[in-house]
Amino acid sequence: MKRVLVGMSALICTFLLAGCGSSGAKEDDVVHLEFFSNKSESIGTYEEMIEKFEKEHPNIDVSLYAPPEAETVLRTRLVKNDLPDIVSLGGNALYSELAQAGILTNYENSSLLNGIQPAYIEMLEELEGSETKGIHGIPYAANANAVIYNKDKMKELGAEVPETWDEFIALLEKAQDAGEIPIYFTLKDAWTGLIPWNAVGGNLQPDSFAEKKSKGEVSFESDYEEIAQKTKQLLNYGHKHMYGMAYNEGNNAFANEQGLFYLQGNWAIPELLKVNPEANLGVFPLPVSNNPEENELVSGVDVLLSTLKDSKHSKEAEMFLEFMTEEAQSKQYMEEQFAFSVLEGLYPSDPMLEGFRENFESGKITSFPDHYYPVGMGAENLIQEFYYRKNVEAFLKKMDDEWDKIERRR
Repeated sequence: MKRVLVGMSALICTFLLAGCGSSGAKEDDVVHLEFFSNKSESIGTYEEMIEKFEKEHPNIDVSLYAPPEAETVLRTRLVKNDLPDIVSLGGNALYSELAQAGILTNYENSSLLNGIQPAYIEMLEELEGSETKGIHGIPYAANANAVIYNKDKMKELGAEVPETWDEFIALLEKAQDAGEIPIYFTLKDAWTGLIPWNAVGGNLQPDSFAEKKSKGEVSFESDYEEIAQKTKQLLNYGHKHMYGMAYNEGNNAFANEQGLFYLQGNWAIPELLKVNPEANLGVFPLPVSNNPEENELVSGVDVLLSTLKDSKHSKEAEMFLEFMTEEAQSKQYMEEQFAFSVLEGLYPSDPMLEGFRENFESGKITSFPDHYYPVGMGAENLIQEFYYRKNVEAFLKKMDDEWDKIERRR
């Protein structure tokens, strides 16, 4: 509900009210900017930042618009050529569409990219494709797939954090033998099945899989056999209600000490702590290979910022972007949203996230495979069906077929 109200108030503020949020400046002198966000979770944080910015710049009024189904809304507006001045998006297929459409500002030579970990810039480059020149967004915050674990249960089992796939499977067996739920799955919500899929696929798929797939150089059938088999193997260590359990129910259960491991993203940790502030949790990357040096943390650009190239107020929009990327605002966002910084040298300081630190320090990071899948493919639903049916050959063929259908419609 809050998300809808924010969207409505933003539009009212922009189009109907005079001088909204711009006390101290005459209405004729006020520049109105629309800041479009795809994340309801960050509304409160963004509102505080906007208030601070407007105090520093009384002649600029920034209206936050964070509607339900934000990406669908923005695609519709793209068709109508009705676009905001500033966008806050994820590093995914929508960003790819906007960058390839040539409507975002090119930041290739901008100082705003200074100090950002190369891995995150490379993710945006891959999303944009080899035919699009430049970098059309500023990576702002990162997320990561995690094996979230109950430290107390791990201690009871006398176990250490596994570093290889075989060690992980052995620990799952040990937990199961002890009468514990090894992995608390929540597969009623299709998107949660993407967590193990991305963790395994991000480490094992061929480089630039999506681009090569579109060129017919690789396929799921030929290159995803091991990924599908390993993901399927993890299902042996779930619980009897895992296909009927949704994400929020899983948060409640795991926070209340049901299960040893929870395959989720860093975004789940604050939700778990809301349920049980005393939960003793840790994290580590899923070890997909039996060579510890090859195992990487699946992390992506959770938030990027960009301005529209043809904004009527490009100067003021850039001022807002510069303000948002200042250290104070960046630090506020990371702390309030439990996100990871994209900047080199700034690593997770929370002891709960210590298990990711080495990956960030060494740059052992890889991207989310599904961020590069074609829009409309419905990969999460195909993967959910695979988890039910467990037919690897039929599933991989269907993934290829659905991808190819999207390509033919382009």
